[in-house]
Order: sequence, then C-alpha cells, then structure tokens
Amino acid sequence: MDPNLRAAFNADFTPDKYAALTRCVNETEKWPADFRISETPIFLTREFTEKITRAAREIVAATRTPEFLKHAARAVPKAMEVPNESAHPNFVVIDFAICAEGERLVPRLIELQAFPSLFGFQLLLLGCIRKAYPIIPRNWTSSFGGINDEAYIQLLRRTILADAAAENVILLEIEPEKQKTRVDFAATERLLGVRPVCVTKITKRGRHLFYECDGRQVRIERIYNRVIFDELMRRPDLNLSFRFQDDLDVTWVGHPNWYFRVSKHSLPFLKTEFTLPAFFADEFPSDQNAGEYVLKPLYSFAGHGVDMGPTREKIAGLRNPHEWILQKKIEYAAFVPTVDGRKSRAEIRMMFVWPENDSDPTLVNNLVRMSQGKMMGVDFNIDKTWVGASIALHEC
Repeated sequence: MDPNLRAAFNADFTPDKYAALTRCVNETEKWPADFRISETPIFLTREFTEKITRAAREIVAATRTPEFLKHAARAVPKAMEVPNESAHPNFVVIDFAICAEGERLVPRLIELQAFPSLFGFQLLLLGCIRKAYPIIPRNWTSSFGGINDEAYIQLLRRTILADAAAENVILLEIEPEKQKTRVDFAATERLLGVRPVCVTKITKRGRHLFYECDGRQVRIERIYNRVIFDELMRRPDLNLSFRFQDDLDVTWVGHPNWYFRVSKHSLPFLKTEFTLPAFFADEFPSDQNAGEYVLKPLYSFAGHGVDMGPTREKIAGLRNPHEWILQKKIEYAAFVPTVDGRKSRAEIRMMFVWPENDSDPTLVNNLVRMSQGKMMGVDFNIDKTWVGASIALHEC
C-alpha cells in the first residue's frame, strides 16, 4: 500500500475529522449507516491496483466461458428458479482478501456473487471522505478506467433504469427501512429516483405488478432486485401477492437466477493464480486436511452457517453435501498502520455493472471491509477502532 499517503494521512488524522466523516455519512440521506464506518480508506499502489483489477477481470472472464455456463446450469435450486432469465448478470461483485506473500501483498478470492452491492452508498462515502479529509489528493479515486462521478451515475442509470421512467422502476427488498443496507437504498433513490419498496407492498394484476406512489397505483416495469432468497425463506410471516416464480411482465435487474449461478457454487470451478482450492463437500479429496478448510453453505448469506473448524465427521454428517463447499483457509495480512499502533486487515470487493445492451461488464467501484481480528465481521471487532466499512483509493 502507498506508504507516503498513509504516513501523511495518519499524521493529519484527528477524532474531530472522523466525527465529521460519520456525521456526513449519517446525516446526508434519510437513513443513516447502520454499520461502523472505518476511520480511514486504504491507499493502493499502482502495482497493487493493476494486480487486483487483473484478478477481478480474469475471474469475470472465467464466468463467461461455455464450460462455466455448463457448471452454473446446475446452480439454481429448482424451487427457486425464476422465469425469463437475462442473457447475462447486471451486477457481479468479487471479494478478495488482502494477504501477504513474502514481502508483497496479494489478493485472494474469497467469494463472488452476481448481485448488486452498495453502489449508491460508496459514492456517498467517497464524497464524505473527500470533505472530512482534505489531505487526500483529489486525483485519488475509488473508480476504475477513468470513470468520474457523473459517468458512474450514468452507468448505474443505464443499468438499473435503462429507458424506463424512474417511477416505473423500484428497488425491491424485504422491509427496506429495517435493512442494515438501507443507507444505500436512500442514496440510490437520491441519485436515480428509484424508490425502495417492500415485497409485501406489491399488487399483482394478471402478469403485471403495481405499487402505490403518491396515492396512485403505478405499474412496475423494472425491478432492481435486492431480495435474497435465503432471507425470504426465513420469513414465512410475509404475505406476498406474487411469487418470484410467476411468469411476470417485468424486467429483473439483476435477474434472481444469476445470484445462484455466479456465487459460492462457482468457487470449485474457478482456478486462477488468485483463487484458493475449493471443493463441494461430497467431492472433498481424501488426502486433504479438513482442518485447513472453511465449510460454507451454498445458499445462505452474511456468514450464516459458516464453520471455521470442519472435521471429516462433520462433513460425513451433512444432509445435502453438494450444497456445501470447503474452501482453503487464508490469513489476512495486517498491513494498514493506524494511530492506535495495531495494524488493520482488509478485504476488497470489486464491483462490476453490466447494462443489458453492453457487450462486456464494466468495473466501476470498490468496497472495503477492515478488521483488527483474524477474520472479518462484527464478532471479531468488538470495541475496536480503524475497522468497518471503507473504500480503497488509488492514484488516477
């Protein structure tokens, strides 16, 4: 990571500047961030920026091959398959752990998903960081390929709205006002005019869906889908007027099937210099040490069901072993010097959008999670500082 800007940033840092950052993040939109914001972005060198962008693009390229599509054909559970699948996903996000290899930092693939991430919030966060920390040069950015803020918004607009009017496009979620990511929904509404709507507030007439807007029933043409099926299945109390499996006259952005096709299910297939060994549990080789792997369920999210200490006995006891994977453990590098003395660890999410009529996806932004524990997540960072949500900046 860039040592010069890091040293300058840390020397200039004050608690008041961090307070200004959190005020900006929490008071700009109608909803605050319901997660901790890290005190600092991370500053990438040109070498690491090139390496992680290459890693992300290689993995996306691997998901576009005929061989991968054959592998992914078995990924969607039959009960969850949604009609009218798009030709390609509209979003792909790829999570890399930052690890040490000798004296160098390297990205290692942790997970990937053809599902939207915090595209609106990351632009808000970047703006707040620029205001709170003027020591960061303006030519340091989180985007890639020379995309400025306006071009970024236009790419999101082309992907999510396309040619539809904003009132005919909704952001669909389960009780959006209660989600931890609600600040992103608010930022998206401000940027694009797309309102967050709960799945229970949708009305179905024939093949058409409607929602209430300013006292009117408005037809839905496009759905910016933020509903995760795992969460939906955990909520039998919800009363929906439609099923995702219905043949509906709407365009899904992105289509729910891609959430499964490009996912943890993909990990055993993907083999690049940036990936880790991964196997379906029913195909786990007999010569491998289970204790060197993490056991993950395919169809859950946010870390639910992850087992950091699998054994052969646990693997043998799985009810549906092909719905679990084992992925080689890695160690996150402690590489971010802090004013508190301890170094923080990080993982970077590389974020692609893919408008319907574009031939290729575009890498647009990134998201960072920082930790001072051995793993990411709240449980490993209780009462810690210089941890939480952030962003990676590089010199353009």
